Amino acid sequence: MEINYRLFCRVLQLPHIKTNNGMQSTKLSGQPVICQLLSYLPKELVDQAVHKFESDRYYKKMTTYRQLVFMFYGVVSKAHSLNSLCKSLLFLDGKLSYLGIPELAASSTLSDANKNRSSEVFEHMYYLLLDFYKADLKGGFVCLPINGEVACEKIKRFDATTFTLFSDVFKGAGREPEIGLKKGGIKAQTVLAFDSLVPEHIILDAAAKNDKDFLGQLKTEKGHIYVFDKGYVNYGVYQNWGSEEVYFVTRPNQNAKHKVLKENPVDVLDIKTGQGVIKDQEIAVHVTSSNSVCKLRLITYKDPESGKVLKFLTNLLSYQGITIALIYKNRWAIEPFFKQLKQNYQLTYFYSDSREGIKTQIWIALIANLIFTIIYQRNKQAEQFITIIAMASANMGSYVCLTVIIKTQNLKKDERNNEKVQLEIFEKSKGGVFEKVEKSP
Repeated sequence: MEINYRLFCRVLQLPHIKTNNGMQSTKLSGQPVICQLLSYLPKELVDQAVHKFESDRYYKKMTTYRQLVFMFYGVVSKAHSLNSLCKSLLFLDGKLSYLGIPELAASSTLSDANKNRSSEVFEHMYYLLLDFYKADLKGGFVCLPINGEVACEKIKRFDATTFTLFSDVFKGAGREPEIGLKKGGIKAQTVLAFDSLVPEHIILDAAAKNDKDFLGQLKTEKGHIYVFDKGYVNYGVYQNWGSEEVYFVTRPNQNAKHKVLKENPVDVLDIKTGQGVIKDQEIAVHVTSSNSVCKLRLITYKDPESGKVLKFLTNLLSYQGITIALIYKNRWAIEPFFKQLKQNYQLTYFYSDSREGIKTQIWIALIANLIFTIIYQRNKQAEQFITIIAMASANMGSYVCLTVIIKTQNLKKDERNNEKVQLEIFEKSKGGVFEKVEKSP
């Protein structure tokens, strides 16, 4: 009998796994893990972004979607070079055909796409995806009202993190060292809600750019409170926010000059113990840009645990002083996001030395992080976030259903016994395709 070798290889891509009682495994999915992950990115959103920026206009084979898929594979699997990424795709064989990709990319073609295609299309794709899943992401992380006064959904925190690069791509911060060697970097200015670990606003720019400029680029919402460190101090912006009913909590610079207008009463117990809110003052600061005065509130707080004396600057006048201190204390919850992004995706090595290629890789990592966050929350946090990414990364070509594995808590005895699973397509007694069967005399 003549064997159709191509048909045989296609069959091998989806093993027919049966248990010893003949039942088909319930852990199989119709598509490999990489396709399962990208199914969370609706194709219509990709088409919408491509149409807006006409990003496929000068490309025949390396479309925007194909570039996204290849780069997505690289950042999740943490491939250490562009060549390694493209060669690793060979292990997927024809499995990307489920995504409408009949052939793999040459490293030079992918390199050119990273260099020449604008990263704006992937940025827009991220925001479209964020809006698509806004209902799933809302309140994804438990956050109780701060001191019973402030609802978490009204608080936004922002900070920046830097990805180290060569200085001839993005200029680095600080002075030029004497030896003449200096590392550059790209800075990600990131805004997150208090009850989420998915950024709702991101600006990518050179690390040398002053953080104060970011305040002018920030799209604020009336009635919301923005929490940030003293690197963003800008009295002119604070003055504008006051008239727009936009609030903030930050720390003042040590050399900042101010005039005390009023001493507000504080808790007698705090004064007696010398801990907690020990001063609550209304102050006036000079705004150089408008040559005017901005009225603010200065809270002096002594931490009962560390004994450190901290000062907080705000335009919130009606809340208790301890509430202001607690709002700022919760700002540090933004740090786990930066750690999560750098730890789980390939952002230590960049597949391109161009500005657009570097930005593209970061935006695709953010898209991947959003997708994994959706999986994490929809499966009721059945497994640790880092574990879900690690499992997906190691099994991108597997047909096993990722969500089923995530929800599997304790394996049953039969599931742990490999002898009870039959992986052969043909029974040994009947002989395989390439196995000679001895004829009886």
